[in-house]
Amino acid sequence: MEQVPVDTKEKDSNKTPVAISSETNHDNNPIAILPTREGWSTPLTLYNNCWLRSHMLTKFMLVKEKFKSRHDDIILATHPKSGTTWLKALAFTIVNRSYYSFVNVDQHPLLTQNPQNLVPFIGAQGGDLDYLETLPSPRLLATHLPLSMLPSTVTTMGCRIVYLCREPKDAFISRWHFDNKIAKGAKTDLNTAFTMFCEGCSPFGPFWEHYLQYWKESLQRPQEVLFLRYEEIVSCPLKVVRDLAKFLQVPFTEEEERRGVDQEVVGLCSFKSLSNLDINKNGGVERAEGKLFIGYSSLFRQGKTGDWVNHMSKDMGEKLDRLVEDKFRGSGLKF
Repeated sequence: MEQVPVDTKEKDSNKTPVAISSETNHDNNPIAILPTREGWSTPLTLYNNCWLRSHMLTKFMLVKEKFKSRHDDIILATHPKSGTTWLKALAFTIVNRSYYSFVNVDQHPLLTQNPQNLVPFIGAQGGDLDYLETLPSPRLLATHLPLSMLPSTVTTMGCRIVYLCREPKDAFISRWHFDNKIAKGAKTDLNTAFTMFCEGCSPFGPFWEHYLQYWKESLQRPQEVLFLRYEEIVSCPLKVVRDLAKFLQVPFTEEEERRGVDQEVVGLCSFKSLSNLDINKNGGVERAEGKLFIGYSSLFRQGKTGDWVNHMSKDMGEKLDRLVEDKFRGSGLKF
């Protein structure tokens, strides 16, 4: 399988974000009248109550209509900066362990390819819809899109979805660092980014809508939708690996567990292991006509929990906690 890195684009300014004017004659182009804001590493456009990177909007709009899901698809759905790279590495290694023996682990694809390139994003760079049609079943795919922007067949056909989210304060800090790393132009200051995040304006935001859509689906279809938190992988990686294998219908056998195959998966896919590989320290790709450089090292910052306290004030943390409590009230989802 083949895939591309995270979708990103140009940077603008670190001033307070403002709407970009759409008063120019756009020949009745419906996209031109959609609300657009600056402030992150690319302009964002609001479509279907979701803020999407403007340069990717057309491709994402096609997903709901054109993506042809299959009953045995496995979709890794994540809110950005919640451990997508880690989840891709784990899922790819688990479902392909019969092809890549741990006896010859030095030949494993993870050693020479970034995990983002092994699991294609639906509709994003390297995961265009025509290409996805050529992949054999069962397909291992990924998306940052909210459930509402995927075709209804994803749920009616019984596709398996693994959803991963993260404690919002940590997710925000990771988002802010990442966008400022990949942008070649001006950076977004913390206060500006925080204001936008709390307003729901961040890539694939509002984050609370994203979390809740998959959370509610997991309550309705627990056999087909697995809801995970980043913090679970950090604290109990072996348990998550075993649960993930079982959910994906490729459980570890007693013999595999006796030989420590599940522990080998944890070790191979660990933050320390992946971040120290040459491909992830030195590789990368340019986007947005050279205005962005997505270095693979930018996908591996710290891999810790609770780092927000080193960047955000106590007042900011409390404000975001109140927002989370308000948005998730009554849902059963807590952090």
